Amino acid sequence: MNERYITAKQEYEKIGVDVEKALNILKDIPVSMHCWQGDDVIGFDHDGPLTGGIQTTGDYPGKAKTPQELMDDMEKAMSMIPGAKKINLHASYAIFEDGEFVDRDKIEPRHFKKWVDFAKKHHVGIDFNPTFFPHPKMKDGLTLSSPDEQIRKFWIDHGRACIRISQYFAEETGVPCVMNIWTGDGFKDVPADRMGPRIRYKESIEQILAEPFDKNKVKPCVESKVFGIGVESYTAGSAEFTLSFAASHEGCLPLMDNGHYHPTELVSDKIPALLCFYPEIALHITRGVRWDSDHVLLLDDETKEIAKEIVRCKALDRVYMALDYFDASINRVSAWVVGMRSWQKALLNALLMPHEKLTDLQDNARFTELMALQEELKTMPFGDIWKEYCRRCGVDGEMSWFSEIEKYEEEVLLKRK
Repeated sequence: MNERYITAKQEYEKIGVDVEKALNILKDIPVSMHCWQGDDVIGFDHDGPLTGGIQTTGDYPGKAKTPQELMDDMEKAMSMIPGAKKINLHASYAIFEDGEFVDRDKIEPRHFKKWVDFAKKHHVGIDFNPTFFPHPKMKDGLTLSSPDEQIRKFWIDHGRACIRISQYFAEETGVPCVMNIWTGDGFKDVPADRMGPRIRYKESIEQILAEPFDKNKVKPCVESKVFGIGVESYTAGSAEFTLSFAASHEGCLPLMDNGHYHPTELVSDKIPALLCFYPEIALHITRGVRWDSDHVLLLDDETKEIAKEIVRCKALDRVYMALDYFDASINRVSAWVVGMRSWQKALLNALLMPHEKLTDLQDNARFTELMALQEELKTMPFGDIWKEYCRRCGVDGEMSWFSEIEKYEEEVLLKRK
């Protein structure tokens, strides 16, 4: 331990914070790292453009184009990220070999064996997402809510296949698999019928969840959306829809992406509200600069507030945390490292707060002292605790990790065609 850590630890102890306890808790909190940052959400089962209400911008060199390249990049990023991790996959990242190809309604666990091998190598679990976008069978921009029964059946079969794959992941890794259902189904302009697509969407998800699975191993979620490219006026899976669906279907969790709400809405405020009613919830943590822009996560105010609410609510074992952003304008490996480290910093910052004391001040209406203490916490020597945490996890706590990124870019990324 260096002297700066010891001094910082003493400062926190003065306000009643057990720093060693905080570090021990943090190292065991799994954060799910999303594969799609590494290749701009393209995947391996199609060659077309990214559609379905989402879009990446930029053309930074070195994008992963093969499963091995993507795994190499993820492995490099993981080597610079402290703490426990999971990996988060989309169904479009199925790996086909020897000329084989099956459509999304026919994918099987064997198409993800290499991902399981990768997860076992790094002793991590896997989360999963059916891919209801970039596909010829997105008819008029709709999937599970389509009025075309055959289109709906294709996507329902895809969702059911993903349930089976999620069960496979959980059984192989020994870690529960969070399986998130999200679609960009919606309309560019004002719809004539808002309820009809939502009834079809509801019935489609119910048919997906009728696929048998172990509720202790597979954690299905429904994620809302308020806006997307080409679906500016209406989305079938609104916040009210997904929250109501999860509340009325046992074993289904609500998943909140903090970029999927109106600009004045804060997921940090929604977390304690949902925890009053749901045993478990899930998060996709991002930075929505303008609507769902999915910018790289930073240690900004809302990121810190989200982490605070999880810790304050004593819900670290009730909230499944995954990152979700994609930026093609910068080094993609660096984007992973910055985002994952930012979220772990936010969690550490939250764990280093005297929450019981702060709550006591609030409950006793000592609001002046509460404000003063909350402000004092902002300048506590948090950075020295973070560096010690990184040291214990065997990663660089200084900015010098970036030199590894530059070296990897020069030796690997820039040599890709």
